[in-house]
Amino acid sequence: MSNLFDSLKAKIDGKGKKVVFPEALDERILTAVSQLGADGMLTPVLVGNKGKVEQKASELNVNISAAEILDPADYAEFDEMVASFVERRKGKATEEKAREILQDGNYFGTMLVYMGKADGLVSGAAHSTADTVRPALQIIKTKPGIKKTSGVFIMVREEEKYVFADCAINITPDSQDLAEIALASAETAELFDIDPKVAMLSFSTKGSAQSPETEKVTEALEIAKEQNSDLLIDGEFQFDAAFVPSVAEKKAPDSPLKGEANTFVFPSLEAGNIGYKIAQRLGNFDAVGPILQGLNQPVNDLSRGCNSDDVYKLAIITAAQAL
Repeated sequence: MSNLFDSLKAKIDGKGKKVVFPEALDERILTAVSQLGADGMLTPVLVGNKGKVEQKASELNVNISAAEILDPADYAEFDEMVASFVERRKGKATEEKAREILQDGNYFGTMLVYMGKADGLVSGAAHSTADTVRPALQIIKTKPGIKKTSGVFIMVREEEKYVFADCAINITPDSQDLAEIALASAETAELFDIDPKVAMLSFSTKGSAQSPETEKVTEALEIAKEQNSDLLIDGEFQFDAAFVPSVAEKKAPDSPLKGEANTFVFPSLEAGNIGYKIAQRLGNFDAVGPILQGLNQPVNDLSRGCNSDDVYKLAIITAAQAL
């Protein structure tokens, strides 16, 4: 696990990245921010009342002197932010409504990222996924050619690293969604120094079973290959045919993956969520994430059961995504 983060830290060190934390009064956030400040690789930006935030840090005996603290109630560029938000929402919010909405830490923090005052945002320790993702979708929006954001986990066990997607966001992705998830997951793999070999998973290998579910996966494969002909991607595969060379030899002898896939695209959220948790609990893999992908600028969602180390790691990932 340390190797994974050492390489990310080396990438972001000296790049002057800023990461926003809207949940500035949460103990886990402040503990992580003190560690990030001590490391000096990025600048944490806390959203909240300066006096209250400093008092809370003092009670916890953590040093947040390296962090910036911005309060929506007295932010010098708040009028500019309101105008920018109204314009971005294209008639869906009046100026009056915008002033009210932007008192919310997640919306305020997301606007800081959108306006270039920060490079990414980490939230979710005390908020639901929807509270974190909604402002990102409304303001930052998805990259050109991508309709939906998706959530991946980097599964780590000693020197092994794999990408599992989508395990967090899209309940029943269609073939277009799966193709987008595959392409975005390959980019995420590269960020973690994984040379992407992408397997589109199913309960069938190369037509061994046929149903609307398997056809959706084969269709997704064709769309993905059309959009990136250089990507090493194949399917549809049962997991063992994607991962075990001897099984691949029997079930998919002509596949370029040869049972050496490292980036796995699950056909549904149900399968992805179950899959990563089995690997985590039975296989003793660390599950790093969920990392949101497909957005124009990085926003990442913590689990409400997270600890300060999870916050610290996700901040580093967010800064690396912003490079």
